Amino acid sequence: MKPPPFDYSRPTSLDEALGLLAELGADGKVLAGGQSLVPLLSMRLAAPHHLVDINRLASLSYVRTSPDGVRVGALARHADVERDNSAARVQPMLRQALRLVAHPTIRNRGTVVGSLAHADPAAEMPAVLALLGGSVRVASVRGTRDVPAAEFFQGPLESVLQPGELAIEAFFPALPAGARTAVVEVARRHGDYALCGVCAVRTGNTARLSFLSVGPTPLVVDVPSVADAGELARSVVDPEPDIHASAEYRRHLAGVLAERALREAA
Repeated sequence: MKPPPFDYSRPTSLDEALGLLAELGADGKVLAGGQSLVPLLSMRLAAPHHLVDINRLASLSYVRTSPDGVRVGALARHADVERDNSAARVQPMLRQALRLVAHPTIRNRGTVVGSLAHADPAAEMPAVLALLGGSVRVASVRGTRDVPAAEFFQGPLESVLQPGELAIEAFFPALPAGARTAVVEVARRHGDYALCGVCAVRTGNTARLSFLSVGPTPLVVDVPSVADAGELARSVVDPEPDIHASAEYRRHLAGVLAERALREAA
């Protein structure tokens, strides 16, 4: 498999990258970790005219922790965030979820912000950001804007990002006092995309859940009573069947994993 022909640029500053993206418009595509984009290119499911490689923008390869939460730059690799002890203390769900992302080789190269921009509803990081009520900082030659997670994901592989824009940072808020978290999923093989996954934040007998692989975008649900979590999960998800699992099986998994996640969070 070979990608279609494309032009290639490798800017050395954020201003240069934003200028290129503004000039290219819809013809430009950002390359960061490339763990999602490169397979799509090789299978010719994506055919951008011009790749803008941002891997020389070292100023974006940060993980910054404060009492309010964790800020992750566009070039911070999954492995960087997973291994960051300060980030894990402030927001443990990051490490819990990142351990389930593909395989170590992919986590060493793929980026957290890139996964969010890719907006795959079967990926872990969009579900985490949605559950925590985080946001993505977007930059262009016109300036920057912070987009809440609830607005960022528009559909399967579709985010709010417009031509000429670059996602430069993700913000994951800290947990409220007394809250506990868990991330669980079922996949056909370790490292595969999940047939269904659940992220949970539990405070006492109430909780909030997000689901992956059961809809076009991450689904977030408030759970008034932990005892009703499984039934509630099965009633709100609306999965599509595919070659890997039927809709009914995914709905069953949503209920089972909702209960499991809340037990682990306890």
